[in-house]
Amino acid sequence: MLVKWIRCTVVDRRGFERGQRKWAGLLGEPGFRGQGGGWSRGRAGVAHIFSFWESRAFYDSFMARSHDRLAASQSGTFKDMQAKLFDHRFDVKTGFEPRFTDADLVRVAHCRVHEERAEHFALMQEKVWNPAMAGSPGMVRGLFGEAPAHEFMILSMWQSAAEHGKYRVERIERLALRAQIEADVAAMTGDIVELEPSWTV
Repeated sequence: MLVKWIRCTVVDRRGFERGQRKWAGLLGEPGFRGQGGGWSRGRAGVAHIFSFWESRAFYDSFMARSHDRLAASQSGTFKDMQAKLFDHRFDVKTGFEPRFTDADLVRVAHCRVHEERAEHFALMQEKVWNPAMAGSPGMVRGLFGEAPAHEFMILSMWQSAAEHGKYRVERIERLALRAQIEADVAAMTGDIVELEPSWTV
C-alpha cells in the first residue's frame, strides 16, 4: 500500500474546505483505498491530508488522469504545499485499514534516519514502539511507512486527545532511551491532527 501525506498552509479556509469535499470523487478511482485529514492542533491554518492507494501504479495512473480535475476547485486556497509518498512497511497494532470514522486524532511523525541506522530504527519501531502504542487503550490503529533516502513515517490514529496524552506523558522518554532514538534519527518532525469528518473519503 502507498501512503501520500500532504501538508499545506490554508489561506482561504472556506474555499479550501469546500474544495476538500470535492475529493469524494476519488471513490470511483481504481486502487483508491481511503482518504482523511484535518487541522494541525499546534499550527494555525495548517492542514494535513492522508490518502491511501493499493500500489504506486494505481496512484500514478490517477495522477496522470483525474488528479488535476479534482484539485482545480482548491486552487488558490493554500500555499507551501508539501507532498510525500511512503510505502507501507508494517502495521502498528494489527490490521491497518485506511478508515477515519472511529478516530478523532492522528499523530504523524516524520523521521530522517542515519543510513547505517535505518534497519535498527525499523527494528526498534517493531520491538519497542509498536507494543507500547498497541497497548495504549485509546490507540485505534497505525502504520510504519518508508520513503527513499532513509525517511520514515509513523502514523497513529487515536480515539481522543486525552487518550493520546496519557500515552505520551507516561511512556515516551523511557521508550526513547530503550530504542536509542538519538543514535538513529538525524531529524524528526511531527504533528497532531484533529480529523475533520467531512474530509473523509
